[in-house]
Amino acid sequence: MYGISRIGRAATARGGRRASRSAAGLALAAATVAVLTTGCSMQDAICSGGEYPVMTIGGTGSACVSDDEDPPKGYVRYPKGKVPEHVDDKWDMYWRTHSVDKNGRIIEVPAGS
Repeated sequence: MYGISRIGRAATARGGRRASRSAAGLALAAATVAVLTTGCSMQDAICSGGEYPVMTIGGTGSACVSDDEDPPKGYVRYPKGKVPEHVDDKWDMYWRTHSVDKNGRIIEVPAGS
């Protein structure tokens, strides 16, 4: 009887370790999924919540404006569908060398402007 009891305790201990490893694996998998599904949200946003980005007319400057305000003088909203959302995203990179002229046409801006 002593041998059976000892074997039972060993099996229970192994089962407990398996459960701990399974829980740790599940937690790791959940964390991985969370990181992969957040995508761009891990990058710095161009503007804070409640704000939208604007650009200088004819230059590569930019600013953030409260959602309930119009762009300040000398600034304009980005063209629809071409608004940068995160630092170094496709449109943030594009607008580093492009701007909008006073007539609303997209122009290429010389380096250093």
